[in-house]
Amino acid sequence: MPMDARTHVALALDKPTPLEVNGRSNMDIAPSLEHPGDAPYHPCPEAFPDKAVARGDLTRHTEWTQSRIYPKTARDIFVYTPPELDKSRPAALIVFNDGFLYVSGKGPVRATKVLDSLHANASIEPTVAVFVNAGRVLDPDHADRTMMNDPALTQRSIEYDSLTPDYGTFLLEEVLPFVTREHGISITEDPERRTICGISSGGICAFTVAWQHTDSFRRVLSHCGSFTNIRGGHNYPYLIRSTPRKPLRVFLQSGANDAETLFGNWPLANQTMDDALRYAGYEHRFEFGTGGHSLRHGGALFADSLRWLWRTGEKP
Repeated sequence: MPMDARTHVALALDKPTPLEVNGRSNMDIAPSLEHPGDAPYHPCPEAFPDKAVARGDLTRHTEWTQSRIYPKTARDIFVYTPPELDKSRPAALIVFNDGFLYVSGKGPVRATKVLDSLHANASIEPTVAVFVNAGRVLDPDHADRTMMNDPALTQRSIEYDSLTPDYGTFLLEEVLPFVTREHGISITEDPERRTICGISSGGICAFTVAWQHTDSFRRVLSHCGSFTNIRGGHNYPYLIRSTPRKPLRVFLQSGANDAETLFGNWPLANQTMDDALRYAGYEHRFEFGTGGHSLRHGGALFADSLRWLWRTGEKP
């Protein structure tokens, strides 16, 4: 049975998580960010394309401020278009939350290089990638400072950890129309050719977008997803078990040395998500390694995860 509102308030579950309690804090995440368990993981071979491989175009839109849903925020947006894209034909789409982590040419994922390789050997159809950074508050003096007293972290959490439709609406009504208009391209309306990806809070955000906007996104790639009680994400396993199955294909990744803080335990949370998706009959894959709270393992699996998510001839 659901908890009644009176009990919810009596247990102080309506209050923000304390910054520190019992000698513990959310800074307990620190050891998982650079953990020896990540040592075996390196960018996948596709992140090192041959010099003869054609490169796609990457455009950076700096300090983008056109959002009504998240007013008074600025963010960078990067847009990748594959080589020789036929702009008259709707392209497949992948969106990356915390885009700067995935677009970095020297990072653990190197997404554009992987996409170049996969396009070159015809492993994937022409795919546009949109890398979206979390918003930077333009008026920090008036920002909610509940998230470690940092307006930037708070804004990222509002966008990514909330279980509302807002971030998906932001992508669908604001970001994607800007991208198609600015670049003169067409993006598919087919939700099975649209993927959303992210790490940590960006990972749960990817799942939320597909959960809330299943008619627009049906492929999810979550690295070290924060399915913990930051803004109620620990409820997803119950929702998955108790809601009629949605036509999603989900790839989850976490590791034995992923984060543990006051918000919860990331390895257990991701294992619980895996169990709930299995129980409810979802088409999903879970890779549980030895790593910490980073993109090292996800980067090593990146090309393989895209091939698994984007394989054709099968319906979820």
